[in-house]
Amino acid sequence: MSKNSKSMDSYKIVCCLFFFFFPQFLITVSGSTEICSSSACSWGEAKVRFPFRLKNRHLRQCGYPGFDLFCDSLNQTVLELPNSGKFSIHAIDYETQNIWINDPEYCLPKRLLTLNLSGSPFTGVFYQDFTLFNCTSDYKRYQLDPIACLSGEKYTVFASSDERAISFLASKCNLIATVAVPVQWTFFEPVMSSDLGSDLLLRWAAPLCGRCESRGGRCRLKSNSSTEIECSNVSRRHGLPRGARYAMTVGAGVPAILFLVGLLCCVCGRVKRYGMQRRSVVEFTSMVTPHATTISGLDNSTIESYPKTVLGESRRLPKPDDSICSICLSEYRPKETLRSIPECQHCFHAECIDEWLRMNASCPICRNSPNSS
Repeated sequence: MSKNSKSMDSYKIVCCLFFFFFPQFLITVSGSTEICSSSACSWGEAKVRFPFRLKNRHLRQCGYPGFDLFCDSLNQTVLELPNSGKFSIHAIDYETQNIWINDPEYCLPKRLLTLNLSGSPFTGVFYQDFTLFNCTSDYKRYQLDPIACLSGEKYTVFASSDERAISFLASKCNLIATVAVPVQWTFFEPVMSSDLGSDLLLRWAAPLCGRCESRGGRCRLKSNSSTEIECSNVSRRHGLPRGARYAMTVGAGVPAILFLVGLLCCVCGRVKRYGMQRRSVVEFTSMVTPHATTISGLDNSTIESYPKTVLGESRRLPKPDDSICSICLSEYRPKETLRSIPECQHCFHAECIDEWLRMNASCPICRNSPNSS
């Protein structure tokens, strides 16, 4: 047996003895990457990772206190609020720290009557007051949307945030309650009638992992701590933000096109006579010579004051025709962050309109100048 073979056998024996007497070392090394990896109750359900954890699938140190989830009998992802009971989770955005929940029994209006977020790490992002009425007459001719799960054969329940509708229903029906509903928009028109079945938008403030997630990293608890966190596995492989991609496209694409045009003009010019070539070069030079321009945009504090929101699963917008960002020409998708211009309420991707307003103090669609004060 060679000397190298003996050394290799000795190394294997030492490793086996080490992990036999210190198995917790192996768990510490591999547990954070395997046991605490993302999981889901079923295909199509929200992916669960820190600060959340799935009971019976993740160890306690894989999640943050108060963020325990579990899978019900239908393999739905369920969150249990201390003072309001169980809610199904429809989506989680770890970068914006938003979560969309609904009633697993498909009667969210009933749950709203007793909704209490105290004692949980979640709060509503935007609230809108809705008043519920119990009406014994047939109000179908008024084109109001009934709340089916609260209505019966001889009575119908309606909910509205519009003062005129509330005044009308108050004179005809019995008042049930007025509840503050966590809605999904910072700007909205009063709703004549709603079935209140849309997902509720909630947000958590701690632990603060949004910046880590935006950089492609993952949050986790520090060793020997139950509340302190750290950011790990920060990588650029997850791509650049939309605004950076937009700026890089404009910055690199335009000079490249000008270079190709110039090269083509030079090649064609060599074929022509000397006099025509000289005139072409002069015309081309005057065409591509940049003119002095003054960039007059808005400052960051003004831009940040404009309403900003996260698009829900229903992709419901204040203006039904606003389904595509007019700057990048991409269709809006759920959980994307949008920003609107208050004067005209036109919506755009937040990254796109931020870049635009820094260079142009006007709306890309209607060209109206926003109030820069």
